[in-house]
Amino acid sequence: MLNGSGIKVFSGTSHPELAEIIARRIGLPLSKAEITKSGIGETNVRIAESVREDDVYIINTGCGAVNTALMELCIMIHACKIASAKRITAVIPLFPYARQDKKDKSRAPITAKLVANMIQKAGCDHVITMDLHASQIQGFFDVPLYAEPSAILYIRTHFNVDEVVIVSPDAGGAKRATSIADRLGVDFALFHKERKKANEVSRMVLVGNVKDKIAILVDDMADTCGTLCLAASHLTEAGATKVFGFVTHGILSGNALQTINDSSLEKLIVTNTLPQNGNQAKCKKLEVIDIGKVLGEVIRRSHYGESVSKLFHEVPY
Repeated sequence: MLNGSGIKVFSGTSHPELAEIIARRIGLPLSKAEITKSGIGETNVRIAESVREDDVYIINTGCGAVNTALMELCIMIHACKIASAKRITAVIPLFPYARQDKKDKSRAPITAKLVANMIQKAGCDHVITMDLHASQIQGFFDVPLYAEPSAILYIRTHFNVDEVVIVSPDAGGAKRATSIADRLGVDFALFHKERKKANEVSRMVLVGNVKDKIAILVDDMADTCGTLCLAASHLTEAGATKVFGFVTHGILSGNALQTINDSSLEKLIVTNTLPQNGNQAKCKKLEVIDIGKVLGEVIRRSHYGESVSKLFHEVPY
């Protein structure tokens, strides 16, 4: 818990519930900022209290109207910068445009890099985010953060670890899944998948043994959930006794909730990096775990100059 001296925590409009949880964790009220829109849709921000020589944290995530949330964040950073804040940290649980992380075709932009540049040019000194979609994006930031400790604690407290196998739904998530498997001391499997086009998988091949095991699919985000639910079906056919999904960012677009309900998944566990109250009401298989306490602890450690990386080797607070 912080004593409130020299620190201010602000929230944008994208996920105020998470901002409140984080503020409660560190024992401070959210600082006052007025965010409005003009008649033509421009975002107006007024920081309603002094931030001179303060350590400022601005919480906004990449959900809902993503472009609006991003502009809010940049404008709030800029407003605090020219108001003489000592240090400004952007807390972005879900980093916007993280899937546009490479030049995969001619004349394609690397939008994740553009967004990082925008945030830095606005005057941001540090960025705290969770489970970036691609590992190379880590190079854009000073303080990357993963939800891995939350996944590990959940698995240890809800399952008999001896019966568990960790599964990556694609080769890209193999590093994340193997790290969790190694920390738990369990086996690991992965799927090789071929796509005809984005968000549409044509073929999946399982590499590894899941027979008579509880298979836990882990990934950074679940969007349409087509890949996740198809993988769950293959795992059941391969002899898994039960299949669970654990993802950090539950985007859950389109018919994702119905796809989950109709799938062989026992449960899909997501964190609250995005608002999930409405989704939970529509999907009986969806479970949400709170990462606000972890983010609050990162803010506390960052403010006092303590190690953030130690959180990767500890259970969440």
